[in-house]
Amino acid sequence: MTTSKKQTEALIMAGLNLIQPALSIYDQDLQLAACNHRFKDMFNLPDNLITPGAHFSDCIRHLASTGEYGIVSDIETFVQDRVEIARAFVPHYMERTRANGRTITVEGSPLPQGGWVTVYTDITTTKRQEALMRTRSEELNDQVLLDAEELARTNRKLEATVAALKEAQRELTAMEAHTRLTAEMMPAHIAHIDRDQRYTYSNQQLTAVMPRRPSDIIGRHIADTLGSEAYGQIETYLNEAFQGKDSVFEFNDKISSRRIRTALTPDKNSKGINGVYVLSMDVTEETQARVALQQTHKREMAAQLTNGLAHDFANLLTIILGMQGKLQKMPLPDDADALITATLSAARRGGTLLNRIAGMTGHRSLQLLPTDLDDFLTELQTLASPLLSDGLTLTIKNHCKKSSFLIDPGMLRDSLLNLILNARDASPSSGAITVQCYTVENTWLEFSVQDGGNGFSPNALQNALNPFFTTKGGEGSGLGLSMVYDMTKLAGGEVLLSNSFQGAHVTLRLPLRTAAPSRQPGLVLLVEDNLDLRSSMRDMLTELGHSVVEASSVAEAMALWDGLPDIALILSDLVLQGEETGLDLGGHAQRTQTPVHFMTSLPPSHDLYQQATQIAPVIPKPFGAEDLSRFLNSKDVP
Repeated sequence: MTTSKKQTEALIMAGLNLIQPALSIYDQDLQLAACNHRFKDMFNLPDNLITPGAHFSDCIRHLASTGEYGIVSDIETFVQDRVEIARAFVPHYMERTRANGRTITVEGSPLPQGGWVTVYTDITTTKRQEALMRTRSEELNDQVLLDAEELARTNRKLEATVAALKEAQRELTAMEAHTRLTAEMMPAHIAHIDRDQRYTYSNQQLTAVMPRRPSDIIGRHIADTLGSEAYGQIETYLNEAFQGKDSVFEFNDKISSRRIRTALTPDKNSKGINGVYVLSMDVTEETQARVALQQTHKREMAAQLTNGLAHDFANLLTIILGMQGKLQKMPLPDDADALITATLSAARRGGTLLNRIAGMTGHRSLQLLPTDLDDFLTELQTLASPLLSDGLTLTIKNHCKKSSFLIDPGMLRDSLLNLILNARDASPSSGAITVQCYTVENTWLEFSVQDGGNGFSPNALQNALNPFFTTKGGEGSGLGLSMVYDMTKLAGGEVLLSNSFQGAHVTLRLPLRTAAPSRQPGLVLLVEDNLDLRSSMRDMLTELGHSVVEASSVAEAMALWDGLPDIALILSDLVLQGEETGLDLGGHAQRTQTPVHFMTSLPPSHDLYQQATQIAPVIPKPFGAEDLSRFLNSKDVP
């Protein structure tokens, strides 16, 4: 049974009332926080001065008025002096003979939160015994008696000092426990290493920040703890820290496949550098988001630089195609026809190249949808197999324990198809292409494509991801791997190129995002002004198990909404009948916390499309039933 606050306070007061000395506690505002009954009885105080909140000055005024301090000529000045001393409170111990002839010790100690506690002990009996010893002990000389009295006073002071030291020790212990708890709760590894590079302190977060490391590391060398590869990346900074230089840096931890940010701070004292403080954080998700944002900015800059040139180049190609077409109709020598055909082919290839550049630099937003990986890879096998020669086999293996992930299926499908086609071109006529999928350290969703060719040349390993780099001569555009790189970076991932004993090996890493469970069927408000489209979408929704009510305008949708409180989801077009748009429905959905999803045929660059993405997920038209199912199970907020 839990003890209430009032019960706890009552228990504390009962304990204080049992001790012999008088005790008072005043806060930093000089108001009484607590006292025991002995405090009232010792000084014969009225009830209003032992009530919490009573002011210190009122207590002093009362004591001075009743003669506690003897004859006081100016009571108010006396009170003011005592208040000023109290405001600059310092620890003290004193013995004082009261006006009534009794002797007390007064021991005061400040409190960490402000204010002070004072203990008053009546030592009259002890003083009388000392006096009796003086008068009855003729055998003891005066010096012995004085020494005994001084020893007694010193002992009492020592007792007060010991009590203060114990309280300070308790506070330091509590502070140390609080500091350690704070260090343990931080999502970072905090440690200290000595000059021998051995850990002298560590919280328990190392395995959370850098998995697959030991948990008990006190006394261990940092190189043995982190591993040679990770230590090699921080060794230079560590040596600089022992020279007195602070540093903050990031490195990739290959063991955990995570991005780590580390801060090293020298531990300096009067004798030099005593060690180094280490603070390490897992910034993998931050890095993924930063990479995606950087790639978006690169695309926007590339679009600004190339759009104007592409427009002019397209006009020139149109003129060239037109002129060559006229030349074909003219009576020219026989060898001219081959030249015209080659010129037309080059111009058309230039047009295709322009389209691919537009695809790389144009606006394309990431569409994360819940996707069943088994179904996705089965579809990939179906799409890619007809593109391969009869002697070439394609094997796709899924090693992921979970099946549903949040990915952009369109971007990923385009990337993998591009890699499979590159692997086809690099493989012999009879060989094998292998596509495999893994999860890595609960951080990445990894796809690898392996061919049976000769692998990447050193030049290709260095430049293959650059635009227009190709090893296919005139047959290649040099944009295939660049597009894969662009789409992967846009998702916050990375592309890795390497060679194996079998051939070239390309790895795509995407941030691991597990999809939420599928949405349960419910009543859907479908808002679409095109009757044929609305009928088709109604059929898709009912196939998914949903019940459907339909509207063609915002006003009609609001009327249905008000009369049907069981609506579980709104699927609305952005452009509707009347002046109001789907955004008006989205605003009302936010206020009522009803999930809303938008659909549109507007381009992603349109203002209405951009505003919609700030409210809810958006699916571009056209789409099929499978696309709609994944879309409706995506997050309800962008």
